[in-house]
Amino acid sequence: RSWIVLFGMSFQPSELAKLAFIIYLAAWLEERKKKINDFYQGFLPFIFIVALIAIPLIKQPDIGTLVAISSIACAMYFVSGAGFKNLLMIFAGGVAGVIALIKVAPYRMNRLTTFLYPEIDPLGIGYQINQALLAIGSGGLFGLGLGHSRQKFNYLPEPIGDSIFAVIGEELGLAGLAFLIFLFLVFAKRGLDIASRTKDDFGKFIAAGITAWVIFQSLMNIGAITSLLPLTGIPLPFISYGGSALMSLLAAVGVLLSVSRYGGAYRK
Repeated sequence: RSWIVLFGMSFQPSELAKLAFIIYLAAWLEERKKKINDFYQGFLPFIFIVALIAIPLIKQPDIGTLVAISSIACAMYFVSGAGFKNLLMIFAGGVAGVIALIKVAPYRMNRLTTFLYPEIDPLGIGYQINQALLAIGSGGLFGLGLGHSRQKFNYLPEPIGDSIFAVIGEELGLAGLAFLIFLFLVFAKRGLDIASRTKDDFGKFIAAGITAWVIFQSLMNIGAITSLLPLTGIPLPFISYGGSALMSLLAAVGVLLSVSRYGGAYRK
């Protein structure tokens, strides 16, 4: 299910699953590090683990989160020492899987068509991306001013969610977007620094996974809103509205800070 309601509160289980999956996969990779390139003891079990979480995401359906989690898993798999051959097989299988999912559901083909030809059907399947590009273009270099976006008033779908990047571009302009991207780059550098200096493999894999989570999800959201990637419905980390996503991300950052503080000592 995309949403679960408990005690009057709703949350997205897929957001909580990201952090849980990173922690579990880090522990598994630490245990199998010496056998990670073995086809039967490393590669196939890794594919099986990813498939276990992929199946419920496909059933929702939430292909955007599936791509994000698969990217996180591959990043952690690479950091653990996986060979290029295994990564190439995973990439080829992923492309084949996405093509199969597009064939099964026609609406996914519409998203791909909109990505390739955003000018097609601007009042139908191409409405969101055209309104997003219009918002970003209207902002110019320094924007219309904070709170002065016009597109967010019943023109741009999901202005506080998936399309928040376009609203920021309209209000703060190219300068505001560049600063936001710079902050994500700083986060990426700090996260990778933490992963590289952590002596404990478990902490290293967790740091790499959390950093990959934020960066891949940011790239997917920004790429979709600027028509560099197909629309996926992925929120922008720390910026888009959504309690489940923000709670999970803040918990993940807390874990990342713990890894940074204690290095390899926290598992002793």
